[in-house]
Amino acid sequence: MRICTLASSSKGNCALVSCNDTYFLIDAGISMRAICNKLKLLGIGIDQVKGIAVTHEHIDHIKGIDMLVKYFAIKVYACQRVAEAICRQYPQTEPMLKVFNAGDGFEIGGAEIQSFVTPHDTPESVGYIVDDGRKKLAFVTDLGYVPESVFCAVRGADTIILEANHDVDMLRDGDYPEFLKRRIGGRRGHLSNDEGAELAVRLAGCGASRFVLAHLSEKNNTPNKAYTAVASALERCGAFKYTQVAVAPASEISTCYAV
Repeated sequence: MRICTLASSSKGNCALVSCNDTYFLIDAGISMRAICNKLKLLGIGIDQVKGIAVTHEHIDHIKGIDMLVKYFAIKVYACQRVAEAICRQYPQTEPMLKVFNAGDGFEIGGAEIQSFVTPHDTPESVGYIVDDGRKKLAFVTDLGYVPESVFCAVRGADTIILEANHDVDMLRDGDYPEFLKRRIGGRRGHLSNDEGAELAVRLAGCGASRFVLAHLSEKNNTPNKAYTAVASALERCGAFKYTQVAVAPASEISTCYAV
């Protein structure tokens, strides 16, 4: 199993997963053209992509879906209320929607995927576990805090795509209006670097060996701040020498990680 991010920031999110000879996307929050061009750089044709697993309906996660469905008839996997929101915005996607209940598992080609509910400011939002029968990959972004249910779902995964959205001081001192600061920092917003670091420490204790820090805010964070927060926390608990920490680029293709 392999994963790379094609984009990862508050402006757009998209990741490519290869599992048991099946390619699929997690989110498609950049344009169809950008996705196709990035896949081409990886030597992959869009016709090889068997589906898109959507975490939630915010535009930075679904921007490219309408055109991908229109031109390539790619199936879109989404839980019920996310599917309804996608249909309202992109009615033409309805025939290609594959709806599941939040918390349930499903398959895309040869890939086994398990969803889990995340606390975010949408009616329904999920993260994903991908299991190839040997190791597990977890995709956990866009959540305001880490309930025990999320920790239990992610526990045991080898590689974690982990949100480190903002630096608390940068968010507090920045020029965002107060309501937006409250939204981002709230329990249905986004994980801070420190909160992501706390989760990384817990997961390292359960066998996680790689953390790819994702969905960084371009105004309220820096790659160095995110990396330092997580790496320092792992160092303090003695786990850093057993783990790898990387930061997903905002708009470029990341390293392709073998899970």
